Order: sequence, then structure tokens, then C-alpha cells
Amino acid sequence: MTKLFVSKHESQHKPHSFQEYSQASFAWIVSAALTVILLINSYDLAGKTVKPYVLAASVIYAVFTFIQLCLTIKIKNDILIHGDIKNSTRAAGFIQLLSLLSGNLFITAAAFNLIKKQKIPEYTIAVYMLLTQLFLIAVSGLNLFKPYVADTFPLGMLILVAIALFQFIALLLVAKYAKRHDVRPWLSIIAFPLILTALTGNGFALLLGLTLLAKIRNNGNPAAVKWDEVWERLTKNTTAMSGLFFIVFLFSISICSFFTFDYSVAVENDYGAILQAPSLAYPFGTDNFGRCLFTRIIFGARISLIVGFISTAIPVMIGGILGAISGFYGRRTDNIIMRMFDILYAIPGILLAIAIIAAFGANTVNLILALSIGSIPTYARTMRANVLLVSTFEFVDAARAFGARNSSIIFKHIVPNSLAPMIVKSTLTIGGAVIATSSLSYLGLGVEPHIPEWGNILKLGSAYLESHSYLAIYPGLAIMALVLSFNFLGDGLRDALDPKMD
Repeated sequence: MTKLFVSKHESQHKPHSFQEYSQASFAWIVSAALTVILLINSYDLAGKTVKPYVLAASVIYAVFTFIQLCLTIKIKNDILIHGDIKNSTRAAGFIQLLSLLSGNLFITAAAFNLIKKQKIPEYTIAVYMLLTQLFLIAVSGLNLFKPYVADTFPLGMLILVAIALFQFIALLLVAKYAKRHDVRPWLSIIAFPLILTALTGNGFALLLGLTLLAKIRNNGNPAAVKWDEVWERLTKNTTAMSGLFFIVFLFSISICSFFTFDYSVAVENDYGAILQAPSLAYPFGTDNFGRCLFTRIIFGARISLIVGFISTAIPVMIGGILGAISGFYGRRTDNIIMRMFDILYAIPGILLAIAIIAAFGANTVNLILALSIGSIPTYARTMRANVLLVSTFEFVDAARAFGARNSSIIFKHIVPNSLAPMIVKSTLTIGGAVIATSSLSYLGLGVEPHIPEWGNILKLGSAYLESHSYLAIYPGLAIMALVLSFNFLGDGLRDALDPKMD
């Protein structure tokens, strides 16, 4: 008994068991890597000149990275010596909040995590909600340096700033009055407006509003407690939340760009601004037609997200329904459905997509259909395996004993309890759909060439790799970042939904 107490006591003093230490370590390592990247890019090898703005940014990042490193060491020492993080160390997190001015998401998120001792999932979601809104304002505000802006830009920015102020107030209220198992009923007053602010694309606002309402309504419900544990595991996963942040940010900027960005800058030729280097007016430079690369990438995110989500949602629905029917009825029904899918599964997905597009033409709708059809068998097999497992549970036998119809048993009892693996799989495969979209567009078999899409942009930039490499680097990095974000989120969801996790 004594040995058990000692081992438990020692485990509580391990720094890695503290979320604050893990996130602080992650923050300074990533920030250090970004500092090195900025420092390398501050020197122009071709012109043998120093870029002052990039150099200043690298210096600022270096300062905050050094402070974060010192803070990480201090957190570790506090845990090893005192068994907990001292209040003075947590207070230092307020200094690191200034890193938000430099756009350093990782250090800012670590600072918010440090200053709050008792954290609940709603607090973490509220933090990322506010960070998404602030980054949205900052990125949209870069249009001020352009020769002209969209007519709706002033009103759009005013609305975004007003929403940010409201979300900041919501963050303070959640931090003070929302507890782990006790959410004040009057917080529903802010929950409904938060859901409305999600019209800007800020999914964290929607998630926070729905979570608050669910917690108020289902107080003490065992099922609600189970989902609270899932959210807690997910929000403690730094990489998963970073991936979710980038996805939500892209989705939000894709919606708000209708009002804050001028589409003509992305599609109309400007022969007076051909192949300009990155600057405040053109953050990623311009292409061989004088079009702003930064604006083209912003508008291109719409296509990647739309195609990625829809081409995943269609096979999830069709494959899920057919897989559930196949697994539940078995025998002849299972044989017919699975053998049909075996034939479809034998055809490589990318070849099937190329054949469909070649036959019916290259456009967005055909691209979605081409990517969807090839993915149906994998989701059907996943759902079938889950249904075969869940069908053996006692609550299914109980539903049969009460005389429930087969359709009711399948879609009310079995399918809802089989969705967790499907959610994880769909999240992980959206990244593959994004890559396939860009690949087909790069080959001229995807989205129409005149539409700003990351594959089209990358194809155009690949012709200037030697002279203007940034034309290919920036869209390539955007594709990599989005795919990595979905992979990080999928891994986080898999861990959070795993019942074996402590």
C-alpha cells in the first residue's frame, strides 16, 4: 500500500503529466523553428540584401521564444520541487500574451493555458475562438495596404471587431463562472449570440455555444459526462487543437473573404504589377499576370475545403448506410453488397477519378463525384465491421425483445454507437481528398484553370521555381499545412474517442 502511494505521488510530480508543461515545451520548440525560418528568409540571396521587416519579425520571435524557454524551465522546476506550478510562474503567462501582437499562436495559446489553473474544455474552446477571430481580423486587415479594397471592407471589418469584443467578454465569463460540472444557467444568454457569431465561419464559437447549452440542459446526465471527458481529452491535445485552429481559421477566412477581400485582385490581370516580390501590399508577391498570390490562396481555400468536405461526406453517408445494412442483415444481403464493393475497390481511386473526369469534363462537380465514388467501399467496410460488433451488445437484444423494427434498431441504436470510428476515419481522409484535388488540378483534370485553386496556383508557380520560387512555395505550404491539420485532428479524435484512454 505504501509503495502504491509513493508511485502515485511520484507520478503527480512528473512534469509531462502537467498540460501546462507539455504545451509550453511544444510552444517554444515550434516558435524556435519559426524563428529560424524567418531568419533565413530575412536575407535575399539573389539581391544580397537584408529584408528589414522579416529580420525584425525574426528578432521578435526570438525574444518571445527565449522567454518561453525560460518559462518552460521554471514550470519544470516548480513541478519537481513543489509538486505544482507557483502562482508567480502563472503570472508570467500574462507577459507572453503580448506575443499575440507578433502573430505567434503557439506561445499565446500556451500563455492562456498557463494563467488559468482550473481549466475546462469550454475555456480552451473560448481561447481558440478568440484567437481565430483576432487572426481573422489581422489577415483581413492586410488589405489596407492594397491600392484599393472591396466596397464592403469597412463594414465587414467593423462587424468582425465587434464580434471579437463580444467573444472576449464571453471568454472572461466562461473563465470565471463555468466550472467542470456546474455551468451557470444564465450563461445561456451568451450561448445563443455565440452561435449567431458562427455565421462568420468561426466554428469554435458554434462549438462553445452548443457545449454551454448542452451542459446546462444535461446537468448530471451520465451520457453528457462521457462527452465531457471526450472534449477534455481533445482540448488537452495541443497538436490536435492547433490543427483544428488552422482548419477553422481557413473556413472562417473563406467565408469572410466575400466581404473583406476583392475577388478581382485574385483573377484580373494587372500588367503593372507582374512578378513583384512579397511586400505589405502583396504579402506573397504577384504571379506572371500581376495577380496577388496571397488573395488567390485565400480564395483557393474555399475550393479545397468544399471539395474535401463534400467528397468525404458523400461516401460517409452512402457507405455508412450500405455498410450498416450489410452488417445487420448479413448472409445474402451482405454478400451482394460487399461483392459489389469489392469490384469497385479493385479499381485504384485516382485512376477512377481520372476516368470520370476525362469522360464528363473537368469541373468542380465532376471532381467531387470522382473522388466520392472511389471512397465509398472503405467507409462501407468500416461501418460494416462496427455494426457487426455493436449488434452483439445487450441493448440491441433488448430493443428486439421490445418489438422494435429492424430499421429502428439500425438507425436509432446501432448506427449512433458505431459513428466514432467513422468520424475519426473521415477526418483523416479529408486530407487525402485535399491532396487529390490539388493533384488533379495540377494535372489539368480538376477545377477549371481560371478559378483560384491551390493546385492551379501551384502548377503556375512551378514554372518559376528558379527565378520566383515563392510562387510555388506558398501554395505548397498551404496544402501541406491543411493536410497536416486534418491528420493532427484525426489523431486527436482517435485518442479522445478511445475508451481505453485514461
